[in-house]
Amino acid sequence: MIVTTTDTVPGKKVTKVLGIAKGSTIRSKHVGTDIMAGLKNIVGGELKGYTEMLNEAREEALERMEMDADSMGADAVINVRLMTSTVVAGAAEVLAYGTAVKLEAY
Repeated sequence: MIVTTTDTVPGKKVTKVLGIAKGSTIRSKHVGTDIMAGLKNIVGGELKGYTEMLNEAREEALERMEMDADSMGADAVINVRLMTSTVVAGAAEVLAYGTAVKLEAY
């Protein structure tokens, strides 16, 4: 499956738009990570536990988006975007979405 943030795929022609492909996940870290993040917030620096959590969430959201596109019979997902939002304190949603399309070589 080709996944791209651009609106075209070099050397390929979009022959059919199948719809919006999407995938999301909501993640949180355990209370120990929250405590360490609170301490780190006082002294400054990267909150590595949260960086790791969001990296994992992005990968899972992208995988779910690809599965959604595959279920539509897509060859590619173009114009892919990622969005993050806070659901509750300590939990974040990551949404991946794009346009599922059929392709044909030039």
